[in-house]
Amino acid sequence: MIKKSLLPLALGGFGIGMTEFVMMGILPDIANGLHITIPQAGYLITAYALGVVVGAPTLVSLVAGRPPRSVLVWFMLMFAIFNAMSAFAPNFEIMMVSRFLAGLPHGAFFGVGAVVASRLADEGRTAAAVATMFTGLTLANVLGVPLGTWIGHVIDWRLVFLIVAVIGLLTMWSLRQWVPHIEPGKRTGIMQDLRIFRHLDLWLALGIVSIGTGGFFAWFSYIAPLLTDVTRFDSTTIPLIMTAVGVGMTVGVQFGGRLADRVHPLPALLILMMSMTVLLLCNGFLAESKLAMVVLAFLTGANALAIGPPIQLLLMEQSREAEMLGSSLGQSGFNIGNALGAFLGGVPLTLGYAYTAPQWVAAALALCGVGLTAFMLARHRMQTRMLAAGCT
Repeated sequence: MIKKSLLPLALGGFGIGMTEFVMMGILPDIANGLHITIPQAGYLITAYALGVVVGAPTLVSLVAGRPPRSVLVWFMLMFAIFNAMSAFAPNFEIMMVSRFLAGLPHGAFFGVGAVVASRLADEGRTAAAVATMFTGLTLANVLGVPLGTWIGHVIDWRLVFLIVAVIGLLTMWSLRQWVPHIEPGKRTGIMQDLRIFRHLDLWLALGIVSIGTGGFFAWFSYIAPLLTDVTRFDSTTIPLIMTAVGVGMTVGVQFGGRLADRVHPLPALLILMMSMTVLLLCNGFLAESKLAMVVLAFLTGANALAIGPPIQLLLMEQSREAEMLGSSLGQSGFNIGNALGAFLGGVPLTLGYAYTAPQWVAAALALCGVGLTAFMLARHRMQTRMLAAGCT
């Protein structure tokens, strides 16, 4: 049973997931509406991702020391205003600015929300509570994105952003109604908060999420041409397979939360990174099998989002002096992984290789994540042994 106080976090995650991923589905409609090319419209996705990377650490640092519930309400107000601005953008330039601004509260909301979820969680269920927030993000891929894509095609793409803005306002209301007041952490100042970046383990955790999850995005960015050109699926079936990916994400994030509650985040991440590498290799080797690719779509989506809760806990663990700032870095890392995976996955295609080629790039990135996680786990165990030896 999901706690009522966690539902506003899930609702906010739903709105954020919808505005981020629906862009891929309505890109042609936006291009036609703004009289620009498809590649130009693609820059709008980049602008949003850049907003996430910039906004997560910046906004959280600025509001550190304030009550978390109030901070989340303000983030959702920004989210609603800037998505409404996207709905009414008269030209490409203003649309670019609005998408960048709409991305600013994305990572900050998840960062502060993860801290709030951990404080509202029952004993021993911290990761599961964090996973509840990410469930909203995954459900957006199952429900919000297909619905938004249909609305964008059949009615008007601008209406999609208005709906997202309304979701932001509903999240604001539910936050005030259902999330209890939580005392803010001790305010130490921005420069003091930035001291967390002196720790090697924090950089290793960021490397795991930025490089390791790049494997998933290298796969996800080119899954449609892989399925149509290699697996020989009809293009009309691709949305159904995307739904399978979304359902997998929803199942996976809950599994990741339970796994991280049972074992330390590092062993959990090592298991998930290894399985991600294997799944991405299978996507390449079994690309001609329709049945295999449907099953792999579900499993790869599940594995990718299962990484979310343990990496979120790991970042919080490595940034105790500035917990909300450290937590917010997870979404920055995911979006760096998005850009890195899409770029590197596209390199072999520009060189003339087949659509299975991005799968090998994807597996290589995930394998890098395995190496970083194994190294960090070895450091952690060595430090533990040294502390134990010092106490004896």
